[in-house]
Amino acid sequence: MTTEQPRIRSYVLRQGRVSNAQRRAHDTLLPRLGLEFGETALDLDAVFGRRAPRILEIGCGMGETTAAIAAAHPECDYIGIEVHTPGVGSLLKQIDEMALTNVRVIQHDAVAVMEKMIAPASLDGLHIFFPDPWPKKRQQKRRLIQSPFIALAASRLKPGAYLHAATDWQEYAEQILAVFGADPVLENTATAYAEKPAYRPQTKFETRGLKLGHGVWDIVFRRKP
Repeated sequence: MTTEQPRIRSYVLRQGRVSNAQRRAHDTLLPRLGLEFGETALDLDAVFGRRAPRILEIGCGMGETTAAIAAAHPECDYIGIEVHTPGVGSLLKQIDEMALTNVRVIQHDAVAVMEKMIAPASLDGLHIFFPDPWPKKRQQKRRLIQSPFIALAASRLKPGAYLHAATDWQEYAEQILAVFGADPVLENTATAYAEKPAYRPQTKFETRGLKLGHGVWDIVFRRKP
């Protein structure tokens, strides 16, 4: 008898401080703006009450980028996945304050959400901005962007849909470029690394790093037709 090996998670639930505003937003807005984890694929037309391009973001952090992109592109619908309560609360607060109607939030493991809740060939785009680099050699097995996950992600993209990752760790950027490039259904939109697309806002952290001479790498591939 064989037993299935437990999946290695790409995140650790840290006991970060949740502010009163984040907690209030989490408790009051998640029932309205959140989607509960489920075992069946979402009907995205029903979720948003319309038919529109759908973009999924994995790891929203504190939500500034997610909210800014959604506000700038009201013609698209966005689903943000984040496991940490402070980030979920922060994003929900921004959605409410900006009166955004085109964002929903899922507080759950991204791999499980992709497997169970996102139908094949249903996404027009997928964002993975600054995933945890797990820089130590012994930690790198925890990195999200590895071949099995990217094969799953690619299967959820429509033909012609894009997969966009960004990182400020050069070694991780090299790994991402190699993993994306090895997937048979994906093709690079650039020769190697892409110019930062206009739709991705530059974060305060990123701006500070660039001033200090740190690099940032964008990798943008598309699913082949």
